Amino acid sequence: MTTLLVIAKEPLPGRVKTRLTPPFTPEEAAALAEASLADTLDAVAQTPARRRVLVLEGRPGPWLPEGFEVVPQCRGGLDERLAAAFAGCDGPALLIGMDTPQVTPELLTVDWSDCDAYFGAADDGGFWALGLAQPDPSRLRGVPMSTPHTGAAQRARLGDLRVRDLPRLRDVDTAYDADLVARTAPTGRFAAAHARLTPATHR
Repeated sequence: MTTLLVIAKEPLPGRVKTRLTPPFTPEEAAALAEASLADTLDAVAQTPARRRVLVLEGRPGPWLPEGFEVVPQCRGGLDERLAAAFAGCDGPALLIGMDTPQVTPELLTVDWSDCDAYFGAADDGGFWALGLAQPDPSRLRGVPMSTPHTGAAQRARLGDLRVRDLPRLRDVDTAYDADLVARTAPTGRFAAAHARLTPATHR
């Protein structure tokens, strides 16, 4: 069975979702980040898994459901932090971030038969999910992160593996992204927070 990894930051004002400011204030951006993280963790909690691990920068809060191990992120660039998350696994593992609150248990329930890797591309050129049947940190180290070509570079690292592609999703980075994602998953915490906070952006 799969280990599910979520890499995330503690949702503190000025530390998360800074590209949402403006139009949102740092406090509103943090509230949206917390809602996004809560929706993501709920989806993971509902997915069958061997282990559920939150790889966290910061400290856990009331948004953390039961059933998760919490491990601190290592130092270094994002590629090193992702690599270290996989290094802590001894079997098939699927890693996602906190930026896709529209994710569902169905998307996260993966079958490793005749498959070495899963890859979920993001609309911004990055990726929202990466799965490895045999976690190998070298598959991530040195991949340039946070560029329009990150997804392509990471996908190329999987070139010798049997890869199944997951549906493309949109990360919440900008206010435009937030609006589209809230519409995609209208019943979640993120959509509720977005609806509550959006009027303030038009004051």
